[in-house]
Amino acid sequence: MKSSNRMKSPRVLTGLEEFGANPSRHMSAGERVGLLMNPASVGADYRSSRDVVFGAIGDQLKCIFGPQHGINADVQDNMIESDHATDPVLGIPVWSLYGESRTPTDEMLDGLDTVLVDIQDVGTRVYTFIWTLKLLMDGCADKGVRVVVLDRPNPIGGEMVEGNLLELRYRSFVGLEAIPMRHGLTIGELARWLVASGLSNCELKVVKMQGWQRWMHWPDTGLPWVMPSPNMPTYDTALVYPGGVLTEGTTASEGRGTTRPFEIMGGPWGSHGEVARELEGCGLDGVLFRPVTYEPTFHKWAGQLCFGVQSHVTDPLGFKPYLAGLAFLRTMWKLYRDEGFGWTPPPYEYEEVELPIHLLIGSSEVREAVELGVEIPEIENIWADELAGWVEESKSCHLY
Repeated sequence: MKSSNRMKSPRVLTGLEEFGANPSRHMSAGERVGLLMNPASVGADYRSSRDVVFGAIGDQLKCIFGPQHGINADVQDNMIESDHATDPVLGIPVWSLYGESRTPTDEMLDGLDTVLVDIQDVGTRVYTFIWTLKLLMDGCADKGVRVVVLDRPNPIGGEMVEGNLLELRYRSFVGLEAIPMRHGLTIGELARWLVASGLSNCELKVVKMQGWQRWMHWPDTGLPWVMPSPNMPTYDTALVYPGGVLTEGTTASEGRGTTRPFEIMGGPWGSHGEVARELEGCGLDGVLFRPVTYEPTFHKWAGQLCFGVQSHVTDPLGFKPYLAGLAFLRTMWKLYRDEGFGWTPPPYEYEEVELPIHLLIGSSEVREAVELGVEIPEIENIWADELAGWVEESKSCHLY
């Protein structure tokens, strides 16, 4: 992978680390606190935020909240809910926000003054942790509970943004508000945008990182990567995810059931090398497509031989993953729509009517352009103006 060629900086300090070192700066004595976290909520020493927060404020920590995939990120697939539980170490309630309710109930928030949020986003609109944050903010606003976001890096950087803004008729749990696929914000900045846009009226505080700069990708931070969800095993996965995730809305395999989900994609159609040759003709920067054959061990086409590609990013700063994902869909539609490639039917993420591909792309115009075989630069032009507007609007929420 090509280096960013930027001057190396000291390790980034996360909001969690700042809070743990200076709890009285951010929390009053006696405040009753909840914590939204999962296994990726760690500092550079791999200590979990549960342990860091409990070490800082003791029994002021009253409960823990978990997002999609569960508090332990042990739930493999989408649309599999997690149950409430009791933390085995602290003996406090663990409330699932991907279960019977995705908005915290009065019971969950009862008696709390503040909820800390220490959750690792991956910079992509359809990654549901940001929408768990949004619904948490809504519930806290109704109960007068403060939200404190312990900020974390956007692992794919804060300079590049990409994609059309979500059309609100396609609102779902993979997109509750009109933001682009690759939004370019940290999770703390996104929380600020929700408040500044009038989409949340909760009392919000963001505990800033130290040392993070917008050009940084995850390897530049000096922080360890811990999987935020079962199919996000590496930074490389996060880098391709804004485009690779689109394949979830199709009959093709997005690589679940392999060791490289969202990097490896394909299906049981065609022959070795066919997809790669077509994609290489699209003129995409910063990526090479290597032909692969593979057999998923679970999920789509489990146990069947698939032909496809593995995306190898050669220039992370120049690579446009959303365009690459649309190019993959365009190629598969062109080559295999008569052999079984197509859009999967609902349900998807609690939506029973709209096609999952509409919820993922967030635009019927872009989906139609893919089907019509519109050239990739022309597809990118579809969202050029609205994306420029997003860039200007979101700048006011930047912290770095």
